[in-house]
Amino acid sequence: VQLQASGGGSVQPGGSLRLSCAASGSISSINTMRWFRQAPGKQRELVASVTSGGATNYADSVKGRFTISRDNAKKMVYLQMDSLKPEDTAVYYCNVDLITHWGLDLVYWGQGTQVTVSS
Repeated sequence: VQLQASGGGSVQPGGSLRLSCAASGSISSINTMRWFRQAPGKQRELVASVTSGGATNYADSVKGRFTISRDNAKKMVYLQMDSLKPEDTAVYYCNVDLITHWGLDLVYWGQGTQVTVSS
């Protein structure tokens, strides 16, 4: 199983970016999908999550600005980030809780994608 994240980059304050994460491999089903981020010198924090039923949850710091979504058929999760602030600068990681073809319930991490918000 692999997770491939993409979509990071540099943007000015107030701008937007869309992150994508694709899961591939021997996957039977996908449960909760999440985005985490880690800024320099800080602990990794949960940004947003979406369950298999579509229920979403957001960190207070991103509510109203970020939107998480998923495409179950494509095994992808997205993070639409609007009204970006310098404090959103971090490496963003996707995180997926899935069931493999062998019936194992495992959690996988993507490789991380850098988001930089600066004027």
